[in-house]
Amino acid sequence: QVQLVESGGGLVQPGGSLRLSCAASVSVLSLGAMGWFRQAPGKQRELVATISSGGNTNYADSAKGRFTIARDNAKNTVLLQMSSLKPEDTAVYYCYAYQRGTSYWGQGTQVTVSS
Repeated sequence: QVQLVESGGGLVQPGGSLRLSCAASVSVLSLGAMGWFRQAPGKQRELVATISSGGNTNYADSAKGRFTIARDNAKNTVLLQMSSLKPEDTAVYYCYAYQRGTSYWGQGTQVTVSS
C-alpha cells in the first residue's frame, strides 16, 4: 500500500507561483510513473504532468512552459513548481503514483488563483 500526501496548495494572485509537494510512504525508487492531476469544479480530472521512473516528463499543453515536475528520490517526494498562474489553474490538485499494476492517489490540495 502506498500513501501519498500533498501539500503546498493555497491562494495566489494571477501571475504568482506555488510549489506543490507530494510525499510518498515508500521509496519513490520503487514506484513507476508519478504525476499530478487536477480537477476543477464541474469538470473531469485532467492530467497536469507526469514523470517516469527514469525521469522522462510529460506535460499537458496548458502546463507547458509554466509548470515543472521533478522527483526528489532522497526525500521520497514529487514536486510540481507552478509559475505564471492563471485563474483557470484553480482546481484541486492530486498526486498520483503507479506501482505493480495499481494506481494510488493522494487526498488532493486546493489551489486557488484569484485577485
